[in-house]
Amino acid sequence: MRKHDLDEENHSRPSRTRRPRFDDEPEPTRGGRLTEAERVRLARLREDAYTETAIPDGADRWSTWGDAEHGPLPRPDWVITELAAVDSELGILKTGKEADVHLVRRNLPGTEGVVLAAKRYRSGEHRLFHRDAGYLEGRRMRRSREMRAMESRSSFGRNLIAEQWAVAEFGALSRLWSVGAPVPYPVQRDGTELLLEFLGDGETAAPRLAQVRPEPEQLRELWFQTSAMLELLASQGLAHGDLSAYNLLVHRERIMVIDLPQVVDIVANPGGLEFLARDVRNIATWFHSRGLPERLTAVPELIEELKEIAGLR
Repeated sequence: MRKHDLDEENHSRPSRTRRPRFDDEPEPTRGGRLTEAERVRLARLREDAYTETAIPDGADRWSTWGDAEHGPLPRPDWVITELAAVDSELGILKTGKEADVHLVRRNLPGTEGVVLAAKRYRSGEHRLFHRDAGYLEGRRMRRSREMRAMESRSSFGRNLIAEQWAVAEFGALSRLWSVGAPVPYPVQRDGTELLLEFLGDGETAAPRLAQVRPEPEQLRELWFQTSAMLELLASQGLAHGDLSAYNLLVHRERIMVIDLPQVVDIVANPGGLEFLARDVRNIATWFHSRGLPERLTAVPELIEELKEIAGLR
């Protein structure tokens, strides 16, 4: 075949050239819709489902403790760490736009065990995380390929965002629990699933602050607990980022903070101070609506005090 004919044939074929790889971009270890960690987790669940050895007590899976990231030390004595333990699904507790919360019982065969809250972030199924742009300021992933995927909101990128939310919430809970903040103990993170201390009695969850109708004295006490929590977060350079009466629980007469994936570093995030001020205004408004005088919440003074505690004044 003549050279002219070869050139024509080559031009007629579709180009299969690949884009150049960036210097900071290693050979990919992930592909498709799921991150590698999520692939491993799902494969393990399928293996449990088809195992020839029956799972004891009619449970749904073996404990995932051995493959998970663990919560901070010292660990509460109720945490079950034995690999012979099993997990049983008890039902769904709450549905949300980015994650659902289920009840799970973890026990050694023949024992009662402990009830946990399993928070499971959606990955490929959800359309997008509706608030992530502002909250992710100051958080950066090292691989430029992953950053581009997250910014474009591709299927792979949305899965990375889901994983980052899970990592962020687990890290925030671990940090805050370690300094004595009123948060549930984070037992473990396995991919996009968090297992957390269940705040409730039996299988009944503690009520959200929005659901309680406190008497005046209790209302004042709950406000003082809430403002003390805000001060503790500020001492760590953090703001909740989405604080409301719907993500505060009243567990045994104590305020407990939940839903922390969007926790904001008020120093690194350009909008950090606004997130902090918005948290204070939002929660104070709820207390005002229940009859707490504005002179007790003293919102402008509290915001300034939190800035000072955070070292921003």
